[in-house]
Amino acid sequence: MDAAIATLDIRDAADAAEAIRAAAARNQPLGVIGAGTKRRLGRHAPSPRELSTRALTGVTLYEPEELVLSARAGTPLRDVLTLLDANGQQLAFEPLDHALLFGGETCAATIGGVIAVNASGPRRIKAGAARDHLLGFHCVTGRGEIVKSGGRVMKNVTGYDLSKLVTGSFGTLALLTDVTLKVLPKAETEQTLLLLGLDEGQAVAQLRRASGTSNEVSSFAMLPAGAAPLCRVETVAALRIEGPEVSVATRRDALAAALRDSGARFETLPFAESAAFWAALRDAAPVAGHSGQVWRLSLAPTDGVRALARLRETGAPILAHFYDWAGGLVWLCLEPAADAHAPAVRAAVDAFGGHATLIRASDETRARVEVFHPQPPPLAALSRRVKESFDPAHVLERGRMRAEV
Repeated sequence: MDAAIATLDIRDAADAAEAIRAAAARNQPLGVIGAGTKRRLGRHAPSPRELSTRALTGVTLYEPEELVLSARAGTPLRDVLTLLDANGQQLAFEPLDHALLFGGETCAATIGGVIAVNASGPRRIKAGAARDHLLGFHCVTGRGEIVKSGGRVMKNVTGYDLSKLVTGSFGTLALLTDVTLKVLPKAETEQTLLLLGLDEGQAVAQLRRASGTSNEVSSFAMLPAGAAPLCRVETVAALRIEGPEVSVATRRDALAAALRDSGARFETLPFAESAAFWAALRDAAPVAGHSGQVWRLSLAPTDGVRALARLRETGAPILAHFYDWAGGLVWLCLEPAADAHAPAVRAAVDAFGGHATLIRASDETRARVEVFHPQPPPLAALSRRVKESFDPAHVLERGRMRAEV
């Protein structure tokens, strides 16, 4: 059992800077926390003290006509989504909600936490990841320096694009205090074309084939037989089409015609069912409901099926899986093991030049097993130099991404 963690609510960037400088002087690591929905992401390396952004709330700028929104980092994600929805807009990268994977309240995350872990959903293959929608931010580095980067429009970003560094850094480089995001109009409607009657390899091949058509498919997924939320008795390939109603129907029919020689049977999920289906996939529902260890594999779309086949050859006990991003993202649930089957999983991924991240496991396992994929030496050296530039004393989230001695 970890010792009790002391939490300090910061009121502004100056508070954070003072606390970080004091911790660096004492060589004392600090955790960074918003709503706590991502405590179980990353390596288990709790710090004795945490800086909380829960007092840093509120949307500070929203100009719907300019497609831009600024908010303090502790602002609840639900508040941002509610405001955008009222204006017919959205975060196009569909931030993943970890509630199904870890338990807890749905949509309880903070906007700063979403950016810190680069939480992106099924539309990423078309719309980009969270980092691609971050226009600018304010933060406090591990040096205790207050930094502003970027601006309100993409053309204002000059020099180093620091947004790409802090997004997905899990708080190890800087504590975000404010973020500015690009927002986009919501589609008028959506439908999902389902392809039935294919085996797993054939289904994923049709996803890739659909991605090469001119029908502007926004999401591509494959569910094996029995997988939630559809729970069909056969494999299902799913293709989401969004936009004006007339355009969606026309593109759906054109897509079905283009794929007719696949031998698949076709069904269509209408608007409400389609939206619910992709929300479930966004939150990893097909694997989240199984009581096992969850991995996330990222590969070229042509290699997802082959990597999983190689893993099966090792006898790894797969409980559930599904494919997103046209086969390039594989969510995988395995029976629990002390090493989380890391050697077998990483060997299967390494064979195709991808990487694997352990998403869900016990604290003990995540303290023992490297959660993030080992980096090649040149990239690891670059990562160390970036960390040293932002946080030379390794104050922020020490050990969260890599074991430290």
